[in-house]
Amino acid sequence: MKEFSGAYFGLDITDKYALLSYYKSNMEEPETLSTVAGSEVFQIPMYLAKRRGVGQYYIGDDAKRQVLLNEAIGVEKLYSKALSRSMVMLETQEYPAFDLFIIFLRKLLTMPGMMFGAAALEKLVITVPVLDMEVMEFFTLIAGRLGLSSNQLLLIDYRESFYYYALNQRADVFLHDVVLFDLDENQLSAVRLERNDSTIPQVITMYPMSHGILMDDKDIRFDRVIDDTFGDRHVSAVFLTGDGFDGDWMKVSLAKLCKGRRVFAGKNLYSKGACYAGMIKDGYKDWPFVYMGDNELKVNVSLKVLDRNELKFISLLDAGDNWFDSYIECEVILDGTREVEFWIQRPESRAASVEVLELKDLPERENRTTRLRISANPVSDRQINITIRDLGFGEIVPSSNKVWEHELLISV
Repeated sequence: MKEFSGAYFGLDITDKYALLSYYKSNMEEPETLSTVAGSEVFQIPMYLAKRRGVGQYYIGDDAKRQVLLNEAIGVEKLYSKALSRSMVMLETQEYPAFDLFIIFLRKLLTMPGMMFGAAALEKLVITVPVLDMEVMEFFTLIAGRLGLSSNQLLLIDYRESFYYYALNQRADVFLHDVVLFDLDENQLSAVRLERNDSTIPQVITMYPMSHGILMDDKDIRFDRVIDDTFGDRHVSAVFLTGDGFDGDWMKVSLAKLCKGRRVFAGKNLYSKGACYAGMIKDGYKDWPFVYMGDNELKVNVSLKVLDRNELKFISLLDAGDNWFDSYIECEVILDGTREVEFWIQRPESRAASVEVLELKDLPERENRTTRLRISANPVSDRQINITIRDLGFGEIVPSSNKVWEHELLISV
């Protein structure tokens, strides 16, 4: 694995807590910030307090303590309030929750520096339960206020975090299917990860399941849920996360889980997975897998070009990349044609389909005197907008300023 000089931060954010892991190249695996030295108290309450009469702020459990001492005024559920652009009353003044959320993040992100020194930030990877365009735009604004470049921010959802975490374990852990159970208070959900090792790259498929409320007779009910989730599949490992698994209530169900498979429990799975995601997407580890979730592109899109008399394919977009973050431009010179061919291929298939865009009304010119700028901009996981601009050929051939637009629609 190639080494990187800075640190990757994986930040798990919900309306109840934030959880921060960090990863440097000299570490065997990501470590998670604990606010209590020597403990595994990883969850930092999503809570901010302002000291009475002065502009001093506290976060997490420290903020709650100051409020109990009547030294400060606090605000909870800061993430959702910031996302909805709410105003918050602290003492006699209103503050935008968005600004308070930035203060929370600034204080949180300085904490790891106390442990391993001031390493440069390679990338901040934020993982949330559900990722949509509203959340994407929100954190893009946040990153700008924090002084982060577009290359220093990555957003993924919990499923993708699980994907990166599970497949960074020892190979025997994901020899067969891997299952994640998430019990948030009493709400139980599950994801089964299936790996197709007959394709290159290996295609990863996720099967999410919601099992509703788990309250009375939790042990017996969870035992039944295990059967429903596994079905007739071979499962080599199970991960348990969420506050709902606290306590000593699993008896029958735990015995079933441990029968012939590895079982892991912890609350920092998503933040550690986020660290792995940043490092892998930046190319610091060979990665023989591709995952196509709700936000990932389903196909590879390429251009067929002639480079020094050799036919080659230029990759525009790759299956498995998050469509929110995917945009590319390239320039080509036409050679004996008025058409541009886009090759579309699913990663698990050798077959490809070809879509041809004809450049109607392109001025007549000598061969190889037309340069085009081609941009590919995904607007969903199954739609890619293509824009082609005629650039002419420098001072020799002026541009016609013509633009051609095309939609690539990807069938399921």
